[in-house]
Parts: sequence; structure tokens; C-alpha cells
Amino acid sequence: MPKLGMEPVRRAALVQATVAEIGAAGSLDVTVSQIARRAGMSSALAHHYFGGKDQIFLAAMRHILREYSAEVRSALTACARPQDRLAAVIRANFAPSCFEPATVSAWLNFYVQAQSVPEAARLLRIYQKRLQSNLCHALRWHVTDPLPAAQTLGALIDGVYLRAVLGDCDMETGAEQVLTCARALAGE
Repeated sequence: MPKLGMEPVRRAALVQATVAEIGAAGSLDVTVSQIARRAGMSSALAHHYFGGKDQIFLAAMRHILREYSAEVRSALTACARPQDRLAAVIRANFAPSCFEPATVSAWLNFYVQAQSVPEAARLLRIYQKRLQSNLCHALRWHVTDPLPAAQTLGALIDGVYLRAVLGDCDMETGAEQVLTCARALAGE
């Protein structure tokens, strides 16, 4: 008989193990057995909770997206002036919880998965629209047409993540580079 209340704990352990395993491998070339072993449970239990590797990875990305969303909300809440929103949104993208090496690796693999898994593509579109919306709202204090600047900044953020996986950029440098570009786009 299963222990009551263990499902959320086990699901969370599998999600954390998924991110860690992808981070260690640097790719989605991991098995459910490897993920389950890292989480301290059987692969049958992992399959029971999620069904397969794609579903476990999607659950891990939902978790990462919730953490990212919390970082953005926290950063925006701390803004004293509307003009500060742009820097807050950009800095939230490079918060330590979002920019851990395993998380960055998961993000890049998420982009790869979105090419062939419709649910991953849907999640990616939601994230991209939310980022664009946050950037557009923040940029409206600085430019008359914020969409092109928001699209550029979104691409720069993605580029910093790519460079981080390649070992060419750290969190602070990446954030400052994107902020420098944001200031230039905002005419500051």
C-alpha cells in the first residue's frame, strides 16, 4: 500500500533529479532510470508518476518556469518607479535560481525538445510571450514602439544562456551586457 502524501514529495524529487541529470549530461540523452536513480526511487515509480521522459522533462520545465515567474514578480514588486521595471525584468532572467548551470542546460534542451514535442513548443511559446509582454510593458516608459526592442532583448537573453552553456559567460557579465543593450535601445 502506498504511503499517503508521498506523491508530491516523489514528484518533486524526480523533477529536481531531472534537472540535475540533464545538467550533468548536458543534453536530453538521459534515461528515466538515471533520473529515478538520482531521485532514489525505481524507474517504474517514475513512469507511474509521469509516464515517460518527455513528461518528466516537461514537469521539470514547468517547475523552472514557476521559479522564473516568481523571480520576475519579486523583482517587479521591488521597483520603486515604473522606469525601473526594465532593469528588474532583465535582472530576474539572471537570478541565481534561474542561472544555475543545470538549469541553464535544461533551458537549452527545452528549446531542442520544443522542436519535436508539441507540449514543449506550447510551453516555450507561453514563456516567450510572457517575457515579451514584460519587456514591452517595461520599455513603454522608454520608447514609443517597445516591441522591436523587446524582441531584441529577448534574443540577447537567450544568447547569454547559450554562451553560458558554452562556458563563455557568467551570470553577472550576461546581465550587465543585456542591461547595457537595454539602455542603448531605451536611449539612455
